[in-house]
Amino acid sequence: MAFSLPTIDEVRRAGESVYRVMQATPQYCWPLLCERAGAEVWVKHENHTPTGSFKARTAVVYAEELMKREPGTRGLITATRGNHGQSVALAAKRFGLPAIVVVPEGNSVEKNAAMRAQGAQLIEHGQDYQEAREYAASRQAEVGFHFVPPFHRDIVTGVATYWLELFSGLCDLDVAYVPIGMGSGISAASAVRNELGLKTKIVGVVSELAPTYARSFERKRCVEAQTSTKLADGLACRKPDATALEVLLANVERVVTVSEEQVGEAMRIFFTDTHNVVEGAGAAALAAVLEERDVVKGKKLAVVATGGNVDHDVFQRVLQGKLN
Repeated sequence: MAFSLPTIDEVRRAGESVYRVMQATPQYCWPLLCERAGAEVWVKHENHTPTGSFKARTAVVYAEELMKREPGTRGLITATRGNHGQSVALAAKRFGLPAIVVVPEGNSVEKNAAMRAQGAQLIEHGQDYQEAREYAASRQAEVGFHFVPPFHRDIVTGVATYWLELFSGLCDLDVAYVPIGMGSGISAASAVRNELGLKTKIVGVVSELAPTYARSFERKRCVEAQTSTKLADGLACRKPDATALEVLLANVERVVTVSEEQVGEAMRIFFTDTHNVVEGAGAAALAAVLEERDVVKGKKLAVVATGGNVDHDVFQRVLQGKLN
């Protein structure tokens, strides 16, 4: 069956689940960011959630639908670089289920700690997300838990709740810049934009060290690419989701690629101009806006600060302009 984006009614129903664990997040227009960009820049602060990222909205919606379909579910298992894992742990706690989260070796120490604090059993395995995911799939069969994917229609529906908040308050945006990890955020943006009949253009953002979606968008087919980004680890996708790519090709204006240096600069700017801590993946959208100053001059924009989960020593180095 062909993939269909969620409807507004479905997004509103999903909001009932989301708002049991969190409130709507703020969106602010920061004057210093506007000066830098030469445009009216609004920030959707998904770094202000119980898990420090937009993922707080996702697994709770997925798990609620799962429990309706499979009330005998014994537990949840997933793979992650951090934010998705916190979401799965949060959802598992809400429904009284155990959770196993597999992360790559050398993953963020503080994200690992946060997942454990949410109640997850943490396993470190593999050199990157893809290897961690493959191992999680093998463990799923052993323990009999349900694997929670990073991209699924119910995940997209949960993410869409923040886009409904944003677009309901700002229906006249010219452009929205959206970082792409596995594709749920940009798919959700497309769904709500289309349902509300808005003219807002959607621009995807990837790291140059995780270019799979940029290459796939350009070639109009799935193109696997190695990842080596450390700073924007939330964008470290090696293999694109075919369904997400279909959504991108049908709805997204373009995909912008940003460097580690640009991401680091955007993190510093978020801190100096708004006094928000924003992780690399969350700062990527602002990095793209600053790269495209000439394109966006005088326009009304939104960027999504998708999360604020960055290790303190990493953030310290970023503030000092040291990426290594």
